Amino acid sequence: MKFPPASDIRRLRLSMDITQAQLAAKSGISQSTIAKIERGKISPSYEIVVTLFETLDSMKHDIGKGLTAADVCSNKVVSVQSSDPIHVVSNLMRTRGYSQLPVFSESTPVGSISERDIFDTLSKGLSMDEVNNMPVSKIMGETFPVVADTTPVATVAIMMNSCNAILVADKGKIKGIISKADMLKLI
Repeated sequence: MKFPPASDIRRLRLSMDITQAQLAAKSGISQSTIAKIERGKISPSYEIVVTLFETLDSMKHDIGKGLTAADVCSNKVVSVQSSDPIHVVSNLMRTRGYSQLPVFSESTPVGSISERDIFDTLSKGLSMDEVNNMPVSKIMGETFPVVADTTPVATVAIMMNSCNAILVADKGKIKGIISKADMLKLI
C-alpha cells in the first residue's frame, strides 16, 4: 500500500476534524511525536507513517457512526414564507449565499424554493416584474423531508440521494436543517 508523504498527515487529520490527541489515542503514537511530524521537526520511520495513515483511514470509516440528525444539522433555519414575493427570496439567497430555502406557512413547512425554480419561471416568458412580485407559493417545489432529531446520520445520508436538504424536528417543531454541505463535512 502506497501512502502519501508524512507532510499530508496534518492536512488529512484536519480535514476529518480530528485532534492530535484523538489520533494519538487511537494510534498509540504520542501526541508530541505527531506534533513534531506535522511541523516537520522530525522525520518519522516508515512504520510510524504507516500506523498514522492506517489509523486515520480507520477513523474515516467511523465518521458519522453514532451521530444523529441533531448532531449535524444547522440550527439556524433560514426560510421564507409562502406569501413572500420572489424578489424577497432572491435578495435573501443572494445576500446569504443560499441556492435553496425551505418555504413555510407560519411554522409549517409547505415547500422549497431554489434558484432553479426562479430561473425556470423566468424562462417561461414572464417579465422580470411579474416574477419579482409573484408569491413564492406560485413556483415553489416540494417540501424538504422532515426527520426526527434522533434519526441516525446513516439514514439521513441515504435520504440525501433523493433530496437537496432535510428539515430536522424535535417533537414536531422544526429545529434545524441538513444540507448536502453539512453532510460533506463528515467526510
